[in-house]
Amino acid sequence: MSAVAGGKGTGVPVSPNIIPFHEPKTHCGSCTLQELCVPFGLDPAAMRRLDELISYRAPVKKRETLYRPGETFNGLFAIRLGSFKTLLLTEDGREQIIGYRIAGEILGLDGIGSDRYTCEVVALEDSQVCFLPFKELDQLALEVPPLRRNLFRLMSRDLCRDQDMMLLLGSRSAEERLALFLLNLAERYQTRGYSARELVLRMTREEIASFLGLKLETVSRLFSSLQEEGLIQVQGRAIKLLDPWGLKQVVERS
Repeated sequence: MSAVAGGKGTGVPVSPNIIPFHEPKTHCGSCTLQELCVPFGLDPAAMRRLDELISYRAPVKKRETLYRPGETFNGLFAIRLGSFKTLLLTEDGREQIIGYRIAGEILGLDGIGSDRYTCEVVALEDSQVCFLPFKELDQLALEVPPLRRNLFRLMSRDLCRDQDMMLLLGSRSAEERLALFLLNLAERYQTRGYSARELVLRMTREEIASFLGLKLETVSRLFSSLQEEGLIQVQGRAIKLLDPWGLKQVVERS
């Protein structure tokens, strides 16, 4: 069983080491991510109804699985804190990382079409998620048009992110892929009010290599190369973008 597969009121058990938050109650209206998550643009009444709909808010420990391929789709997970990787297993049993999600983003959209989750989602650090049961969320979206628009916006954003990744892996050099990865991550963190120049990479070099379709040695060499060019400063997983414009030039070299 995955670490978090449901919650209070969902009919799906929660692993014993995952304790849903009940007190103190954190409301969507007071959440620092309210403009980045599902509640964006909702009036107070709709916000209260969404609060009542959320089955639970729960921690997910580092390296624990949120859900796995084939598990019954019950709802969406909004990331309140932390980050996750999404992955598939290749035929020979290797992990292929297909996504990197951070606070303010949504997990579980992959399960809507078939009523089964299609990938595995693993916490990269100690994290927290809010669970939104989809049946109730879908009904509320019919009654609250702004919420329905938000759901469409989330689906569109997820689709566009996947399209961007296909372009990234299909038509860019190894150096361009890493530069784009760093610039994209910086932009996403800046949207959430964090520094656009100082990043902490929660994925290992090996995971980044899998994500970008590169070899581990190539990623390690590229980090050193970009540092030697004065574009970034590397200290373990902490990365400082010394010259974002220079990184953009790397992307535009081809």
